[in-house]
Amino acid sequence: MLVSILDDLLNLVYPRTCAACGITLLRHEEVICSHCVMHLPKTFYHKDPKNPLFELFWGKIPVETVASFYFFNKGNKVQNMVHQLKYKDRPDIGVYLGKRYGAYLRNDELFSRIDCIIPVPLHDKKLFIRGYNQAEMFAQGLSFAMKIPYDATSFIRSEATETQTRKTKQERWENVKDKFKVIDESAIRNKHILLVDDVLTTGATLEACAHTLLALPGVKISIATIAAAHH
Repeated sequence: MLVSILDDLLNLVYPRTCAACGITLLRHEEVICSHCVMHLPKTFYHKDPKNPLFELFWGKIPVETVASFYFFNKGNKVQNMVHQLKYKDRPDIGVYLGKRYGAYLRNDELFSRIDCIIPVPLHDKKLFIRGYNQAEMFAQGLSFAMKIPYDATSFIRSEATETQTRKTKQERWENVKDKFKVIDESAIRNKHILLVDDVLTTGATLEACAHTLLALPGVKISIATIAAAHH
């Protein structure tokens, strides 16, 4: 009872709000309110082996499967949620969404043969500024729900890059190609890797990562993101 009263008092001073819509969370709610859990625009692409996201990688890299949890549109609640995850010191959003999406993916045949989860890495400079890698937080949640290990150390971003925002598709590719490096090949070889990131737009960053990983023998790549722009 005392803990409950203290929680209520703390919530009056520092209200817990929904990361998507901003309303005050109820005591039993975590990160996102029940309404948003039900109504945020899910893609259900993990159920469709021929979903539109595959087209982003046709003729570029072979991917086993690719899926995103939500649709991302400018100004929608998903964008608000991702913005808080990346820029408002809310790593808990990434972990929470990873756990929720992992609960869907762990029962799906297309994702049942994953050996390891690898987040798209941040360069050390950006990691120092932000304090965490938002893709790694998502990977942690997926790992917990899917009971698959994640690896955030064997694959790195070797050069700092400019933000991809406002760049054309070609400019995005030029910005990230050859900027990633495997530093522990034994951890990557002969594995089916689930490569994860926050938002899938043109696919340039994920393509650059996959290109480097696929250079090692026996590697297969699947992709999962928190959100994807409509395609």
